[in-house]
Formats: sequence, C-alpha cells, structure tokens
Amino acid sequence: MALRTVWRTVIRSGTELGSNNVRGIRTTAVLCHRAAPLGPMPNEDIDWKNLETLEKYRSYTRYLKTAEEANSNPVWWRTYGQYIEQEKGDNAHERVNIGLPHCRPSRTKEARDRKKQVKENRCNPELERAARLRNFRIPLERVRAEWEVTSGPYHIQRLAEHYGVYRDLFPMAYFVPRIMLRVTYGDDNSAAVHFGNHLTPSKAAALPQVSFTAEDDSLWTLLLTSPDEHLEDGEQEYVHWLVGNIPGSAVQSGEEVCNYFPPLPPKGTGFHRYIFILFKQEASVDFGADRRPSPCHSLRERTFSTLQFYRKHQEVLTPAGLAFFQCQWDESVTQTFHTLLHMKEPVFEYDRPPVYHPPQKKYPHRQPLRYLDRYRNGHKQTFGIY
Repeated sequence: MALRTVWRTVIRSGTELGSNNVRGIRTTAVLCHRAAPLGPMPNEDIDWKNLETLEKYRSYTRYLKTAEEANSNPVWWRTYGQYIEQEKGDNAHERVNIGLPHCRPSRTKEARDRKKQVKENRCNPELERAARLRNFRIPLERVRAEWEVTSGPYHIQRLAEHYGVYRDLFPMAYFVPRIMLRVTYGDDNSAAVHFGNHLTPSKAAALPQVSFTAEDDSLWTLLLTSPDEHLEDGEQEYVHWLVGNIPGSAVQSGEEVCNYFPPLPPKGTGFHRYIFILFKQEASVDFGADRRPSPCHSLRERTFSTLQFYRKHQEVLTPAGLAFFQCQWDESVTQTFHTLLHMKEPVFEYDRPPVYHPPQKKYPHRQPLRYLDRYRNGHKQTFGIY
C-alpha cells in the first residue's frame, strides 16, 4: 500500500521532473515486476569477454552436428512456433491423406540406373558432339513424362490447394493425384483441361475425351462436379458426369450413372470450378442408389455431394487422379437453361454504391481541371470557373 502511494506521488510530480524522466521511472517500475527466468538463459555459459578461448568447429560438418545436438536438447522456454500451435487450440486437426500410397523404387536401383544411363551417354558420340556444339535438344514429351512420374503429382496437389478443391470437396482430407488424367474437348482436342485454366461453356458443351494409364484388369470411377453453381444451397454441388466400373482406361465402356451435362455458370456469378476426379476401385460397385434418370434435365435430381458419395463407397473407392478448369457465362448458358432445363435463366447483379466525393471546395488547391466533373449534374450547388 505504501509503495502504491509513492508511485502515485511520482506520477503527479511528472510535470516537474519532465516527461522523459517519468517514462524512465515507469519503465524501471515495470522491469522491477518481471519474474526471474525459469532456467538458464541461452549461451549463458559463454565468456563473451574472451572469445578467443572458445573451441573452434574447424569444419561445417562439426558445426552442423553440434547445432543439431543443441536443437534436440530440451529447453525450458517455448519457440515462436510452439506459441502459435498453442493458440490454435485443440480444434486444429491434422488432415488425412485418402489417396493412393506412394511406391518409390529403392535408392540402390535408382543409383544403378543412373550410372547405367551416364555410361551410355558417354559412349554416344552424337550426344557428345551435340553437347560440345551446344545444340543438344531434349523433347518436351520426354520432359513431361519425367515430370508426371516425379514432381508432377505434388505440383498438382499444390494447385488444388490453391483453388480450394480439397477444402470444398474433402474437408479435413487431401490426396496426391498419382494418376495423370488427360481431358480434352472438341473433335480436334483443341480445348484441353489442365489445372485451373479457363474454358468457355460453349467449348465444354459436348462430351469430353478422357484418357489415363491403367492396367486392363483394373476398375475406375470418373466424376465431374461443380462446387460453385448450386442455386439454392451453397454447400451442395451439381454432378455433371458420373461413370463407374470403368474397365482399364476405356471410359466409354463404363457404367454411366449420370449422363453428361454442360457447364452452367449463371450470369453475373464470375468463374466456376469444374473438377474431374478419378477414383480407383478395389472391386465392382453397385451404383443403383446414385443412378440418375437418363437423360437427367433436372437440377434438383443433379444435386450432389462428393463427400457423402465418398463416405458411402470409401471402402472400395480411392481418389487417384485430378483435373479441373474454370468457366464463366456466355451465350450457350442461356440456351442450356431454355432448351434443356426449360426454366428462366437467373441473372445476378451487383448493386454498386454511389461513388463518394468530399464536399466541393470553392477554391481547390492543386486539383486538376477534371476536379469539377465530379460535381456536375448534382443536387447541391456547385462552383464553376469564373
């Protein structure tokens, strides 16, 4: 109580001592209330006044080994990352990988194949001559094939996370697309589906050509869905195509559970995502409960949920491939609403608020001549040029 009275007296006399003195007294008072450390401070045992006596590492390897040992030793303080993890709380759950496992060949086999390839390259005079003259060319098809096997699946996973594919279709889960899915539209395969590229609804109006590498005795399921275009419930989707029990890579020989429907992004809603997902089947699946009438021209019957579909068949279905594109409204969407769905086309508009302008000054300083155009034809009196 006496200390509190003294502190109030010092604050009241701050004007006589000066603001800087008061700030110094306040800082000193705060430092006096700090608790002592719970253990030894970092590098407390180092004599910083005599650094020449410290032991030298003499190599980067010894330094790295010592740093790893020091990092593994338990300490009484918490790092910044540990504070952040504590703030997240117990509600933060780790996402589950629901995709195919990665079967990487042994390092010994990779090293043996690499040595064999290097030996063959050294014995090739044409390759040596092209490298010496700097006109050696690598086919892009070979580069793409190598990319699909090595780092391609992880690049596609990052793109899918960027576009929110896993977040909207598989909450708290993800998968690495190990199987490369090739989707093209048009008779000449001019419109290809990659990973987020833009296609018009008129180009994607017809059935696409889908191909992937698979064994002849394997079974697959192909799904095309859109998580953005549902008109009544933002949590639901519209299924645009569903083919199950595909033998090998012959999509046309599979069981069509829901016929193909062209993209349907309403006017004024921006870009919509259309996602192809390839599932690998462990056995033949009965899709009787998921079957839609053919042809299905009802949006209510096409209401779909990828998460519920996967939960129903998760014992036999495993996500393996992924491809997606984006679509925006064009004139073909109007024809789809009128001819196929027999309904009025919904049109969405954004009501923009009026542009705010501050009150006009009679003598504006350093304003352009177009400054007067902001206040013409208004309700309030404006000032012109005199």
